[in-house]
Amino acid sequence: MGREGYYATGRRKESTAKVWIFPEGSGRITINGRKPTKYFCREDLVIHMIEPLRATDMEGKFDIKVKVIGGGISGQAGAIRHGIARALVKVNPELKPMLKKGGFITRDPRMVERKKYGHPKARKRFQFSKR
Repeated sequence: MGREGYYATGRRKESTAKVWIFPEGSGRITINGRKPTKYFCREDLVIHMIEPLRATDMEGKFDIKVKVIGGGISGQAGAIRHGIARALVKVNPELKPMLKKGGFITRDPRMVERKKYGHPKARKRFQFSKR
């Protein structure tokens, strides 16, 4: 794809997605060289990923190429969603209020809580015995 496009980065948990949007496309989406349904194997993640396009009524108007690394499939879908929203703002800045209202522009700050010493997990404690 040697044509002019718009680039944006999206992040969620430990995942990072590099998103390129190409206007006047046929609606083709590739994630790491594969189709979204083949990459995620779950329809709900594909729907979650393309929500910014549906919210702005831009579904099928762009070709989207994504390179995503790190994290699990849920975090990767969220990172792609964030990247697509940021790239849409670069294509048309007038879409920003609509995307902001839908919560697509804001990066989700929730991360995995660290494990504490003396405990088996982040919040779990070993069983307490009084006697």
